[in-house]
Amino acid sequence: MKFKAVKLNWRWKTKKFGLRSVFLLCIFFFLAGYSGSRFFHRSQEDEYDVRARLLEKSTEEEVEHRLLQGGESGDDFITSIPFQILSWSPRILYFPNFANAKQCENIVEMAKVGLTPSQLLLREGETEESTKEIRTSSGIFINATQDKTGLLEVFEEKIARVTKLPRTHGEAFNIIRYKIGQKYDSHYDALKPSQYGPGDYQRVASFLLYLTDVQEGGETMFPFENGLNMNGSYRYKDCIGLKVKPRKGDGILFYSLYPNGTIDPTSLHGSCPVIKGEKWVATKWIWNQIVVYDD
Repeated sequence: MKFKAVKLNWRWKTKKFGLRSVFLLCIFFFLAGYSGSRFFHRSQEDEYDVRARLLEKSTEEEVEHRLLQGGESGDDFITSIPFQILSWSPRILYFPNFANAKQCENIVEMAKVGLTPSQLLLREGETEESTKEIRTSSGIFINATQDKTGLLEVFEEKIARVTKLPRTHGEAFNIIRYKIGQKYDSHYDALKPSQYGPGDYQRVASFLLYLTDVQEGGETMFPFENGLNMNGSYRYKDCIGLKVKPRKGDGILFYSLYPNGTIDPTSLHGSCPVIKGEKWVATKWIWNQIVVYDD
């Protein structure tokens, strides 16, 4: 009887405290699991933040520079122009606040006089009539030497510094305006020999300086970024892939060639149609050889 009494008493205690214990255990494991997931997620963020801070520290906190003796065409100072890597395939760099608002406005005013419909470098079998819907913007070419204010010369020099390609290898600035509905279908800046014929001249890189904000649309698109959409089904009018929104004063640089000089197939790009507002952009194409202008 004593044994049974003890046994009954144990069962009674189990019944009395079992539900509460199970409930508390459920709360404990829920909180433990939630905390663990938060810790894991946070640890990934912390790891990224640490790497980002280390990279930032390594580039920004070096206030003392040991300059070398420069050559005749070199500098005696350090240049620091902030940038962000948007993509490695194709290689795209983003330069925030590359120009200030007043500089952008001055370039737009400079270009407003003399705008003509933008043209294409025609491939074999193409005509202006058959390609007129591919690029519907207006533009004007202005050489830095034609700008008496010296503003374009300043940006030409700045672009040379970020591209690491000499000013002498750049075309004149092509300053372009896109109104509502205007666009530029996807294309390559590099010239494929199979389409344009063999030649030694080749476009290496392109720099785009956005001169206005665009309320909606007008993004610069890279549909083949990281190898996407390259299965042959892509329509060159589709605005997909990596898209860079125009912001006044910002610039992007992308390379059309691999370091070995061959064309990067992922460098296909275009300008999405402007939906609201107006887009102005100054484009600088840079070649692998010195650009000679006709008098």
